[in-house]
Amino acid sequence: MALPPPPRFDPSGWGNSTPLIIGVAGGSGSGKTTIAEALIEAIDGVAYVKHDAYYKHRVDLTFEERTRLNYDHPNSLETDLLVTHLETLREGLPFAQPVYDFSQHLRSVQTVTVAPAPVVILEGILVLAEPELRALMDLRVFVDTDADLRLARRLERDIHERGRSPESVLAQYLTSVRPMHNEFVEPSKRHADIIIPGGMKVGAVATIIELIRARM
Repeated sequence: MALPPPPRFDPSGWGNSTPLIIGVAGGSGSGKTTIAEALIEAIDGVAYVKHDAYYKHRVDLTFEERTRLNYDHPNSLETDLLVTHLETLREGLPFAQPVYDFSQHLRSVQTVTVAPAPVVILEGILVLAEPELRALMDLRVFVDTDADLRLARRLERDIHERGRSPESVLAQYLTSVRPMHNEFVEPSKRHADIIIPGGMKVGAVATIIELIRARM
């Protein structure tokens, strides 16, 4: 029997003008985006910010050189800009979030306007690994999923959504994704307020909503 959806939550009556920032982390393919999207569906008034929109715009490199970069290391992301944008939201102002083209490994000329909201969902594999980001969070979530399942999901996503070959996906996984997960992502789990086993969407979302209520 299918589980009922989590109850909707309207935080608009919260008296504090500063938004509540929820960090959602986990390995590549862990299901963190699914959890983030489920929270957006369940909560009225959410700003969604993705860390992987902030990959550096390495237009100084050729396409071949960009394909060889380590995109799973914290240095591949312009986290300082993300921190500035989150602080902008905390001041009640909108900002222009970059749009990253994963097929070209470059930022698009387009941007997405993110407006202030009572709740901000910040999602990415490394959001709990960065002290500057953790300092802005009111609730830290880590989605913990078996490595085999994460790899299977990454293969499917990168082949069908990002135009990669199976060989290139596996090569990237072995040379950078797995070692960077072990060095940065997995250790960041210790900073989480709640650890969600992969796949537990409905119960996890209900639990997170209750934690949000408690902090509000």
